[in-house]
Amino acid sequence: MSTETFSFKSEAKQLLNLMIHSLYSTKDIFLRELISNASDALDKLRFESLTNKDLTPEGDLKIQLLTLGGDASQESEGPRRLVVSDNGVGMSREEMISNLGTIAQSGTREFISKMNEQREGESGEAVENLIGQFGVGFYSSFIVADKVEVVSRKAGSDEAWRWTSAGDGEFTIESADKDQAGTEITLFLRDSDEENALEDFTTEWTIRQTIKRYSDFVQYPIELEVKRTTPVVAEEGEDDEAVKEKEPEPYWEFEQLNSMKAIWKRSPDEVTDEEYNEFYKHITRDYADPAERHRFKVEGTIEFTGLLFVPSSAPHNLHYRDSKHGLQLYANRVLIKETSEEVLPTWLRFMKGVVDSPDISLNVSRELLQQDRHVKTIKKSVTSKTVKYLKSVLKERRDDYVNIWETFGEVLKESVADFEQGKKVQPLFLFKSSTQEGYTTLDEYVERMSEDQSHIYYVTGESVDAIERSPHLEAFKSKEIEVLYMDQPIDEWMMGSFFEYGEKSLQSISQGDVELGSEEEREAAEEERKAAQEEAGDLLGVLKGKLDDHIKEVRLSNRLTDSPACLVSDNGGMTPQMERMMQQMGQGVPSSKRILELNPKHELFSKLKDLFESDQDDPKLGHFAHLVYGQALIAEGSPLTEPVAFNAALTGLMAQ
Repeated sequence: MSTETFSFKSEAKQLLNLMIHSLYSTKDIFLRELISNASDALDKLRFESLTNKDLTPEGDLKIQLLTLGGDASQESEGPRRLVVSDNGVGMSREEMISNLGTIAQSGTREFISKMNEQREGESGEAVENLIGQFGVGFYSSFIVADKVEVVSRKAGSDEAWRWTSAGDGEFTIESADKDQAGTEITLFLRDSDEENALEDFTTEWTIRQTIKRYSDFVQYPIELEVKRTTPVVAEEGEDDEAVKEKEPEPYWEFEQLNSMKAIWKRSPDEVTDEEYNEFYKHITRDYADPAERHRFKVEGTIEFTGLLFVPSSAPHNLHYRDSKHGLQLYANRVLIKETSEEVLPTWLRFMKGVVDSPDISLNVSRELLQQDRHVKTIKKSVTSKTVKYLKSVLKERRDDYVNIWETFGEVLKESVADFEQGKKVQPLFLFKSSTQEGYTTLDEYVERMSEDQSHIYYVTGESVDAIERSPHLEAFKSKEIEVLYMDQPIDEWMMGSFFEYGEKSLQSISQGDVELGSEEEREAAEEERKAAQEEAGDLLGVLKGKLDDHIKEVRLSNRLTDSPACLVSDNGGMTPQMERMMQQMGQGVPSSKRILELNPKHELFSKLKDLFESDQDDPKLGHFAHLVYGQALIAEGSPLTEPVAFNAALTGLMAQ
């Protein structure tokens, strides 16, 4: 039969040029696409053979790869070629013209439609899980090949056909010979090019790595023809020198490349802890076993399976802004995206694992997910189930959860900015506190609150030791009121969005006014403070004048019992720790003036009053003002704003 030439039913040159240069971000993706198509063809034959006994597969269903023209090839002469073959359903002449000659025409999509119509109301294997919905994966071959040849024979037919194209807008169809049903694709490879990341796909190592990366869990064997040698054996009477001169005899055999161990598809009872651990190490390249694992399956309008792990240690790039995080995303065991951030919020980015779904909407390259309701539903469900699992660990195995929190707690705290899911995560927060050994949760704190306590009190600082020395804690400790310690850098940012828990508001003990005790006790303390302030007269105004460049106000305090003074911020004001953090990040922020509170019961305050009453112009008042302000800075762990003035004041008083 003569050869016929056809034109593609599309703007082929433009589309193929787009395919080669723009559609796929990595060039090895073509092999994933061809393997996926071959897997579809095997699925189709298996499905159709259930109702048509004439379509019984010829031998075990499998996908085979072999190389020609390369150094590791059985046929080392001629152009470099990669052959991908399957013994699946195959294609007729008309199907080759339709499926391969019309870009974005998907035979799989048509097949699914027909099978659903045929099996409507009947039991049997679902066919919705076949991939290849967009019909463009095959054309990714032209990323690495300047010519592609396809020989296919339809199952149940004796005729075979050859489709050939150089990706230039035309293709040819001619009759061919093929011993069994299935499809064989031969790629005439371009020269490898390191500069453009085009590897040599006739090398065993390159093919192995690509299959391992994208198609390790495909449910059919993927075999590669590899070269092996027969060991040299001494014949009778031969000495060692004669044996050394013999050349080993080469032979070729097919070796399976993929593990086919998609353990998330297997029954949980069939998978051992060792297998889970090895799988985790395989997908993460981590050397240590995971700390936790969580497996779940969701069925309904959206179907997917998840297998997630908590690493035993934090990766080095956990807090790098530009690092890629996310779960591996599969469609029926075929890797779609290696780090899919679309199905996991950033505050769970420490989780590793896989999500496999037949219902994911993809773009034509299968690399970018559309932001549609399916993806959003999967993300919401994965998030909810992960948070629920972590809560169960906290409740049932607290020590194990403490280890998770100490490793990844800073990341979980980022959830306060998640308006949809954030409140569900807050019961997982752990804090040190002024009254408890170890960690406490917010729920446990609330349970211990007295009836007349209306706030959850907290204090921020650079370390637990620094917080313990804070003068702001004195009144709370004296009244045995619990205060939560927030000693991580992220806490300053977190408390800018974390204002309440349940029906309780959160209150910093270093900001605003503090009213402790019962209503009667608060009223009595306030009356006592006002009386002391009136008695102090103009002293507070004079001290403020001496420190006008640094402070907003001088007032008497209800929160101090032992220390002479402390600094507090207005409610909602920026703390000094936050100011320093912003400055370290190169973000210039104006220093905010704070309030200097004096302890009216401290001996130093009495001495200041005596000094002021004897001589309001005494220069020692200025010295004392700078010393008290500097001492308050030192007590809270802040650097001195004017160390020269502080030293001058100290020297002056020492001299007197």
